[in-house]
Amino acid sequence: MEWTLELIGVPVTDMDRAKAFYRDQCGFTVDIDAPFFDGARFIQLTPPGSRCSIVLESGMPDAPGQSRMAPGSLKGLQLCVTDIEAARAELVGRGVEVTEVLHVGASGWAEGRGGETWTSFVFFEDPDGNGWAVQEAPAPLAER
Repeated sequence: MEWTLELIGVPVTDMDRAKAFYRDQCGFTVDIDAPFFDGARFIQLTPPGSRCSIVLESGMPDAPGQSRMAPGSLKGLQLCVTDIEAARAELVGRGVEVTEVLHVGASGWAEGRGGETWTSFVFFEDPDGNGWAVQEAPAPLAER
């Protein structure tokens, strides 16, 4: 049996502002924008080429044993690309405030691409402060 991670909830304060940010500035595809019932809304967006989506929701009751995260409290979401400079340029071109390309090594973070595979990143936040990392991968997912 496969256990596939397919949907991650992202806590936001303003559904329309978040939808516009992820669609227009990050280039995600809007898969669903629909009410569940009166007062509840569900927006699912997928990054280009990803098999995992994010969901923005409002008005939904907490599931048993679950409680909602505060908007802006989700950190460490990570996307992978094969060209970190091109990814950064695309985000900047769409108006996203994104860090310079950084790499991590034995002494911590430093500017520029790393010489080792998987060590180059850029970082950004959505309008609520949820934190994203974009990591350079050596090949597309289908080839790894």
